[in-house]
Amino acid sequence: MTTETQAQSTEEINSAIDKASADSELLQLVSFEVGEEEYAVPILSVQEINRMMQITRVPQSPPFVEGVINLRGKIIPVIDLRKRFGLAELENSDDVRIIVVEIASRVIGFTVDRVNEVLRINSSIVEPPPAMVSGSDTDYVQGVGKLEDRLLILLSLDKLFTADEIAEIEHSGSQAA
Repeated sequence: MTTETQAQSTEEINSAIDKASADSELLQLVSFEVGEEEYAVPILSVQEINRMMQITRVPQSPPFVEGVINLRGKIIPVIDLRKRFGLAELENSDDVRIIVVEIASRVIGFTVDRVNEVLRINSSIVEPPPAMVSGSDTDYVQGVGKLEDRLLILLSLDKLFTADEIAEIEHSGSQAA
């Protein structure tokens, strides 16, 4: 994928985010890859998607906090989802993106290996996570979407981090400000 195509794809996704409307039967999701798996979050939770930019490290942050970015004058903590999911670090590539979302009334960013597309899927094809995947460490897995050629792991942003972790993230962001 060329840089021009990637920029166009990111613009199209950001445009779809802006135009998203609530529909009870269709789930509108932004899909992305972390490691070998494809994940998705509700499009209405996503504020924007950005190319990788300079991240300023903050001393004594939790291990999964990469640091903070200055996004149009606002300091936003950035989380590395690879670290959060216990995966090995990946060298930065042109495909890495920062997805800016709102979690528990706080704006944060998280890095993903690649943003794929905006999807509209019927909620009937989403099943709860299998019992062996459920547990306190994986409460953030909301369900699994069965698409024709692949599975899509739906994340619950509200459960991705504990209240204590959100407080630590917030503290990291306020230290840098």
